[in-house]
Amino acid sequence: MKSITVETGGKGVYELTSAVERVVAESGVVQGVVNIFNRHTSSSLVLMENADPTACRDLEVYFDKLVPEDLPYFEHTYEGPDDMPSHIRMVLTRSSETVPVRDGEMLLGTWQGIFLFEHRRARHRREVVVTVYG
Repeated sequence: MKSITVETGGKGVYELTSAVERVVAESGVVQGVVNIFNRHTSSSLVLMENADPTACRDLEVYFDKLVPEDLPYFEHTYEGPDDMPSHIRMVLTRSSETVPVRDGEMLLGTWQGIFLFEHRRARHRREVVVTVYG
């Protein structure tokens, strides 16, 4: 088990694929699975296209429209207008991903990458726990 720290610059997606690949390689596991777990309630993990950055930008724009900030009926706004929307966005996505490992490598599809999806406007330090089983 190893933690990866992600310094975010605010809302957006931050690719973790290479960092997770290093943890898998260091583990020595040849056949098994890797679990990636995000320890936060206002960011999430997504498997997403990593070849064309416009796919990630479109995802961000879609979520801004799907769960807008400053809705008048949100009560949970202690940390600002992006507080409750960030939690809803996390619930609609995932806090963990599990990927098979074969021959010491993750079996991601050709265009798949692992991303931390930051839902808050402010900078944050996020901890992602990577556990390799095999």
